[in-house]
Order: sequence, then structure tokens, then C-alpha cells
Amino acid sequence: MDLVRVVGQTRALEIAGVKLVGATAENGRKLLFSLAFIAGTLLLRRLLRSAVRLLGQGQHEHGRFWARQAVGLFVAGLLVAGMASIWFDDPTRLATAMGLVTAGLAFALQRVVTALAGYVVILRGSTFGVGDRITMGGVRGDVVALSFIQTTIMEMGQPPSVQAQSDPAMWVRSRQYTGRLVTISNAKIFDEPVYNYTREFPYIWEEMSIPVSYRADRARAEQILLDAARRHAVDAAAIADAALQDLERRYVVARAQLPPRVFWRLTDNWLELTVRFLTETHGIRELKDGMTREILRELDDAGIQVASATYEIIGLPPVRLSRDRA
Repeated sequence: MDLVRVVGQTRALEIAGVKLVGATAENGRKLLFSLAFIAGTLLLRRLLRSAVRLLGQGQHEHGRFWARQAVGLFVAGLLVAGMASIWFDDPTRLATAMGLVTAGLAFALQRVVTALAGYVVILRGSTFGVGDRITMGGVRGDVVALSFIQTTIMEMGQPPSVQAQSDPAMWVRSRQYTGRLVTISNAKIFDEPVYNYTREFPYIWEEMSIPVSYRADRARAEQILLDAARRHAVDAAAIADAALQDLERRYVVARAQLPPRVFWRLTDNWLELTVRFLTETHGIRELKDGMTREILRELDDAGIQVASATYEIIGLPPVRLSRDRA
């Protein structure tokens, strides 16, 4: 009696008299063909990515990103279609198997399926792309990679006003990179809002507040703030009208005031002057640092002091001295 032999019309494999289910010569050929098809598909993906890299030299990062995404989707679709064609020659069997697989995946891999759906929404809805500065899942930073399941963000620090609310804690006190790469599931777009700082309108409004005494030259202080903002902020005339018109056409938004402006606010201790200006989304810390240095220098030259919570003693009670004759 042979230990291993091939029996029956289907040439099934039998070991020690036990017939193995599915171990047939036909399935063996399909398995070998599947391995060869997978190897060829992976080789094709590498060739296409190399072609995208060569043809995309000198182009914008967004163009290369969308080309890589198209290659990934094409290869994934080709792989699924090819494997289905190899293993399911009967359309009825294919429909039944796909129904069972879909039901099993929907139950066992709910988060993965949701992440895949999130990936489709991100691409279809133009939520964000590689290079955009976003806040997603409580993480602020620049998108450096996007896959079918996850989004990778180069994390940046947070201003002191919001650091107390951040988890995990931040040690960088401004919007500069912390050095951490954070991976977030694409499913987060269904649970939390996504803040995009760069798409459609790559500018944001910034503010700087300076407290001055009520007895100071308020008009001169306001002019110092305006001059600093005009030197460092984005020139409103440089922003193309086409970008603003496209933003107004796509969304129901009113055109905001673009040139810098100073707002006054009364407090119990001082007059708070806040300058509002338009700036690009990157390099804000360097811009505000330069503005702060200029503003302080101009205030010193004008004899205007920055107000603070101090106490001024304006009178003393009378003091009497006595001497003991003994």
C-alpha cells in the first residue's frame, strides 16, 4: 500500500488512506498560477511606482501623491479580479463565496472595513491629501503618508493656550514639529471633525494682543502694531482674486477683511490692543517672533510700556518716632 498517492477522476491527494479535501491536481495548478500572478502583480506595481517617480520629478507633491494612489488602487483591483478569475470559473460559485466573505469581513473586521470606507471618502471628498496641515483624531500636523487603512501625520506642537487640554502632553510651545510620527485610522473621519488648514484657501488669520496703559499714546501703539503686521503678514493684494472667487463659489462664505486691523478692548487694568492679520499656514512662529521683536523695539523708542498686573503705592500714613529718655 502506497503511503501517498493520487486517486479518483479529480486526481485527489490521498495520504495513508485519508483523502485530503481540496488537495487536487487542478487546485495545485491554480495555486502555482496564483503565486506567479501575485509575483507578477507586485513586480508591475514596483515598475509603475518607479515610472511615477521618474515622470514626477520636478512636479508638485500633490501630483505625485495622486499618481501613487492611482497605482495602488489599480494594482489592488487587478489583484482581486485576477485571483477571482483563477479560483472561481463558475459565476454562481463566485457570487456565493463573495457573499459569505463579505458577511464574515463585515462582522469580524468592522474597524478595518470602516477604515477602508474612510479612505474612499478621503479621496472622493477631497478631505485632505499628502502635504496638507490638518487636525485629525486630536493630532495636529502635516500629512506625510496615506494608505488604505491609516493616515500618518508629522505631529506639531500647540500654543500654550491649548496645551493644558492636549493628551498626550506637548513640550513644543508652538506650531512646529515635535519629531513624532502619529498613525491614525482613517475611520476617525466618521467620528470626529477634520480641520484642514491648507486646502482650498492656504491662509489663516492670526492675532497678537498687547496690553498698554490707559495713559499711554494709544494711537501710536496702534500704528506700531499695524506697521509690523503690514511688513510681515501676507499682502492682501498678492492673493489672487481667482482663489477667493473659487472659495466663494464652492462654499457659502462671505469675503472677510484681508488687510491688517487693530481692535481695542477695555479691561479693568489696561487697554488691550489686538492686531489681526492674514498669514500662510507654515512659518507662523518665525513670523510672530520677528513681529514681536520689532513691536517691542518701536514701543521702547516711543516710550510706551507694556502694561502688567502691578500695584502702585500713591500715599503713606504719617509716621511718628519716639525716644525713650532712660
